[in-house]
Amino acid sequence: MSTTSQQKTEANPTTTERITGSEAVVRCLIAEGVDLLFGYPGGAIMPVYDELYKYKDELHHVLVRHEQGATHAAQGYARASGRVGVAIATSGPGATNLITGVADAMIDSTPMVCITGQVPKDLLGSDAFQECDIIGVSIPVSKWGFQITEASEIPAVFAKAFYVAKSGRPGPVVIDITKNAQFGEFDFSYEPCTNISTYVPRPILKKEKLQEAADLINNAEKPYVLFGQGVILSEAEAELKALVEKAGIPSAWTIMGLSAMDTDHPLNVGMLGMHGNYGPNVMINQCDVMIAIGMRFDDRVTGNLSKFGKQAKVIHIEIDRSEIDKNVKTDVAIHGDAKEAMASLLPLIKEQQHESWLQEFRDCDQKEYEIVIKDECEPTDSTLTMGETIKKLNEVTGGNAIIVTDVGQHQMVACRYAEFRQSKSNITSGGLGTMGFGLPAAIGAKLGAPERDVICVVGDGGIQMTIEELGVILQTDVHVKILLLNNEFLGMVRQWQQLFFDKRYSATEMVNPNFQLIAKAYDIESNKVSERENLSDSLKKMIEHDGAYLLEVMVGKENNVFPMVPAGAAVADIRLE
Repeated sequence: MSTTSQQKTEANPTTTERITGSEAVVRCLIAEGVDLLFGYPGGAIMPVYDELYKYKDELHHVLVRHEQGATHAAQGYARASGRVGVAIATSGPGATNLITGVADAMIDSTPMVCITGQVPKDLLGSDAFQECDIIGVSIPVSKWGFQITEASEIPAVFAKAFYVAKSGRPGPVVIDITKNAQFGEFDFSYEPCTNISTYVPRPILKKEKLQEAADLINNAEKPYVLFGQGVILSEAEAELKALVEKAGIPSAWTIMGLSAMDTDHPLNVGMLGMHGNYGPNVMINQCDVMIAIGMRFDDRVTGNLSKFGKQAKVIHIEIDRSEIDKNVKTDVAIHGDAKEAMASLLPLIKEQQHESWLQEFRDCDQKEYEIVIKDECEPTDSTLTMGETIKKLNEVTGGNAIIVTDVGQHQMVACRYAEFRQSKSNITSGGLGTMGFGLPAAIGAKLGAPERDVICVVGDGGIQMTIEELGVILQTDVHVKILLLNNEFLGMVRQWQQLFFDKRYSATEMVNPNFQLIAKAYDIESNKVSERENLSDSLKKMIEHDGAYLLEVMVGKENNVFPMVPAGAAVADIRLE
């Protein structure tokens, strides 16, 4: 393509120009503002990769070591940057390897576009080499999907895909492109999608519902806000802060909502859920008005639904209509965007203080500190703990780092004890709970927010599920810090085996490799800590190192994460020990 024609197209994206489908794919991505994507090439997507080579100055491709890593990296990028993440793979196993990340993005509402190659149109349904009906496979776990069989379909499908992925409740979209569509030529022009007649991503707020909610809040004696990731996705952090401060409402977060409000805010009472804080869980059954904002009442938050906040009037602010009344019956449903809803609700709210109610949370905090936190974060024996490691990490980062966690005990400990001063700082696999998420997601997060420190907090089990992505660090020089909390167990499963299966540790003890030697093989600096006197300096060295770094901290093999709501129990039955 000539420089003149390229300039002409950039100046006017609707200008028609005859190009191949594979070039159209790349041009569509650029038109949507994409400058980075994660992927792995193969035969059925090779024409697109050929065009990526030609456009490499405008669209940077990160070569992952496994397609699942591409989706998790795209998720981390999206969550840290607020933009749509993009992953690309070939057909067959390349495409199916994306599915775990697609499902993870769907349940955690992460905007992502996944592009897969496919066999030529005339071979569809013939069980050709590396053919798989990826749209059929992905439909249950994606927001939308489409198989392109003609080159001319590409612009409209891509425009719709990006619009669907990032609008309303965000989610992953899958685009499957047959090889003939990649080779075919057509007259290309691109028009971004701004509307779909059958899709209403931003509902119109009902003023009467806002007033009903305001009346409940203004007359409440024990109001309680539960906020989730919807606050972050709608960029409603300022509105949340203004609302709870004006009404003086104690506020607790789901793990996906963590970092939407400063962790040291006086009205931030902590974490909800199975391993959340004592007060936030117990007070569910003490409040008289519950205001749920951008959260979906997941079972890990509610415990036994038949015993969850039955005494309270429930206000639910939620953009996804299907989540309203799905798990918890709502008294006032505000179907809409969290930012718009809270901004509209704020003028209707009276200025109040609920000091005695807030003090009840603080009394619970003191009880939790004495029974749980003191031993976890200020241990007196020689064994290092995950909690004290995260507390020491806070001292080094000042709460300004992005922390990406894998899944397991370390995840719950990091969410419980990490401090955050900025939004979009906690990145984790919440709904699907995907081990192996942490390392590739941290790589994506660092590329999405290069100016910030990004720390991957991971266990010895989870890191080995996607440890091959250290190759991305080697090749791309991504300055990710990896904090490996090693207890030589699949810790969360072991904890359940100890508490509920009479310590029958079936297939949970790990015989691990030398992680320092592995790091060295990938040219990554590393250190190992097993003594308390070396912990603070080692964490500081990790953060200050100019490059990627792996710090392995040996923690207690059979330490448990408390508090804990046992399966099937009410949240008020949370165990402190």
